[in-house]
Amino acid sequence: MELSVSGSDMAENSSPVSSARRALGLLRVLASGDSAGMRLIDVARQAGCSQPAAHRALRDLAAEGFVEQGKGGKRYRLALDFFVLASRAGHTDGLRDLARPALLRLSSTLTDTVFLLVRSGYDAVCLDRVEGPFPIRSFTGDIGGKVPLGLGQGSPTILAHLTEGERDAVIRYNMPRLLDRGLFDEAVLRNMLEVARHQGWMDIDTGLIPGMAGVGVPVFDSRGHVVAALSVGTLSNRLRSNRLPGIVNLLKAEAEALGRRLNPFDTMLRGTLSRELRPREGF
Repeated sequence: MELSVSGSDMAENSSPVSSARRALGLLRVLASGDSAGMRLIDVARQAGCSQPAAHRALRDLAAEGFVEQGKGGKRYRLALDFFVLASRAGHTDGLRDLARPALLRLSSTLTDTVFLLVRSGYDAVCLDRVEGPFPIRSFTGDIGGKVPLGLGQGSPTILAHLTEGERDAVIRYNMPRLLDRGLFDEAVLRNMLEVARHQGWMDIDTGLIPGMAGVGVPVFDSRGHVVAALSVGTLSNRLRSNRLPGIVNLLKAEAEALGRRLNPFDTMLRGTLSRELRPREGF
């Protein structure tokens, strides 16, 4: 495919800082896309750069093993090396490593899929998950998937326990995104968050993913700040009233134990607590 290069593209590409930012932006775009990959034109549009600039950056990322092209070479997606690098990130006492045994215990005991979510600005990111034997669908998908804060069961649990100012800022920014996903209006969302804040957990069976339901509980650090959520995703018929209290108790016990073990110097936690809320810039 022939792509023309304009003068502005050449100037843009000559800056190491802008090139690095563009590459990181493209990785974020691909991470939020479909597992089958994305077309160059869609990647460039979502990243806010020209197609030639996106093509050059994707070519460099492919050379490093972080991006690959699917069958036919028409779509780009994250490659295995990216996930290998991501799985090695963090310290041995980081949140993901500390939470892993809890996820394994919960999944084994409940025979369901268990998630660890953290906040990233206006979104919640799946930091880890352990699969149960039942086939389920989730909003976040695999590790690294993200959803707007307020969607799902773990994500609203985090949102419910933010400070009032942060919560209001997130709701104002995210409501159009949530409505686009078929979610309820702001009044319903705020009522759900109030209930979750009062009872300390949230169960969701909205029908947005037919046949799926879930429960989420917050994870607090030693200062009482919410830093993550543990959640269970399961089939709706496995979340009846006779099973729900037991699931909640197990989740809360693991969340409280995890909170006591958190390292206050974990860089992952600093990212979830102090990230400034502002619209994202283009690349």
